[in-house]
Amino acid sequence: MARRRVCKSVRGVFAAFAIVAFTLALVVAGAFRSLMGGTMGPGDKAATLVIGGRTQSYFVHVPRGYDGKAPLALVFVLHGATQSPASAERMSGMSAKADEAKFLAVYPRGTGDLPTWNAGACCGYAMRNHVDDVAFLRALIERLESEYVVDRKRIYFTGISNGAMMSYRAACDVAGQVAAIAPVEGAQDIPCHPSSPVSLIVFHGTADHLVPYDGGSTPFQLGSQRSDTPVRDTVAFWVKRDGCGAQPDRESSGVLRSEMYGGCAPGTAVTLETIEGGHHMWPGLRISGNSIPATDMIWNFFAAHPKM
Repeated sequence: MARRRVCKSVRGVFAAFAIVAFTLALVVAGAFRSLMGGTMGPGDKAATLVIGGRTQSYFVHVPRGYDGKAPLALVFVLHGATQSPASAERMSGMSAKADEAKFLAVYPRGTGDLPTWNAGACCGYAMRNHVDDVAFLRALIERLESEYVVDRKRIYFTGISNGAMMSYRAACDVAGQVAAIAPVEGAQDIPCHPSSPVSLIVFHGTADHLVPYDGGSTPFQLGSQRSDTPVRDTVAFWVKRDGCGAQPDRESSGVLRSEMYGGCAPGTAVTLETIEGGHHMWPGLRISGNSIPATDMIWNFFAAHPKM
């Protein structure tokens, strides 16, 4: 009888432990989803990486119907300062595009309670604490290459504002792996010494008062004392670095002014998309005041410019 009581007691302890463990798992999962700024959909995966003793998080959207056999492109979408990965996903619509075009959409999270990226001259917590976001992105590329069938010639970065600045930094510091970038309303405010050509399509509004089209400082520096580089100076840098012709082909459609530089290094191109009267927001959003299909344009540019 005593033995049966002991067995029941032990089973009770294990049952209680299992309930606690299950509850903790739910709490941790919920906390992680909250940290990322939203819920994971079918095929999505959320995870963390430890870089220099710091835990950094991300989630991956795997396109619907993917069978794990064909190599896929990687498209990193970097949120703006104080945004979340989920807000970058909603804003860009990149996961829907990934389902259509069959690529992996990756949404890393910056650091801090109001997350930012250390783009070199901006912004906030990440810059003040010298977070090595270049190391994070390098490690994340390596992990994703180990977990998915990745086409290493098709690794791309886009992002808005501070995320666009970090996209520029990726092109400068991880050029050997990055095929193309698409900064939206950002600035390249760091010395840049890319090890190889990188294709570039830039979207920037002339009425952006947070990261001015013509450069200079603003009252909204998010803890950084910076003066933003004019967009045209950055484009000129990449035109020269990629060996493009000095005179672009020009097209206009509504508020969009396109300047496309050809004759670049093999497989490489540089394009500037100037949005007349455009503000500090993703083009094509209802509140943007324009109908520019930026996400479609970004993917079409990426697809046309793999790493050579």
